[in-house]
Amino acid sequence: MVELRAVVALLGRFPALSGVSLTVDAGETVLVRGPNGAGKTTLLRLCAGLVRPESGMAIVLGHDLTDGVERRAVRRRVALLGHGAALYDDLTVVENLRFWARAAGLTSGSGDDGVEQRVAGVLDRLAVPKRLVDQRASALSQGQRRRVALAALAVRRPELWLLDEPHAGLDQAGRDIVDGLIVEAVAAGGTVVVSSHELERVATLSPRVVTLAGGQVLDGGGLG
Repeated sequence: MVELRAVVALLGRFPALSGVSLTVDAGETVLVRGPNGAGKTTLLRLCAGLVRPESGMAIVLGHDLTDGVERRAVRRRVALLGHGAALYDDLTVVENLRFWARAAGLTSGSGDDGVEQRVAGVLDRLAVPKRLVDQRASALSQGQRRRVALAALAVRRPELWLLDEPHAGLDQAGRDIVDGLIVEAVAAGGTVVVSSHELERVATLSPRVVTLAGGQVLDGGGLG
């Protein structure tokens, strides 16, 4: 699913990743840990095709991330939950989910009923209150936005889930839902890479821990 070797990635002129080597196999749940500034967010954004490798080898789902066309192609097959909710403020909650379902290609061969069924199922799974469904995203609280952002991720059913501090901003019920989504994603054949400071919680979900510091993988990279 992911094969990185000696990858360097720049933020401006700063090497946020300074020689990362990492492999992730299909069906794994991998916890990425490290101090602030270690490069965890940049690593996830790189795997999502949002950051260009400056040098090294970077293959995600068979796509060469050093090529711009390939980076765009991989974005359809992965989903990233970042610090900012990937929601359109002028759309309602349900309109946002419909957009992401169609962006994932659900309408191809399935019709609008397929979109509506998946959106309804995800809204129920994420326990999004019905009173919020027709609210514009701009009117949501931080916790509500985070929950809807998770719903936007789940509705896409990506092959590779990239989660950056997924429990942040959620109440206990929401945090438990995140844990359940991770388990369900892997059970359905997905692969999950999660960055978190909540090591005890995530460690129960992930048998594999990768330690990142100074833009490099120090332990758990999985390379022979």
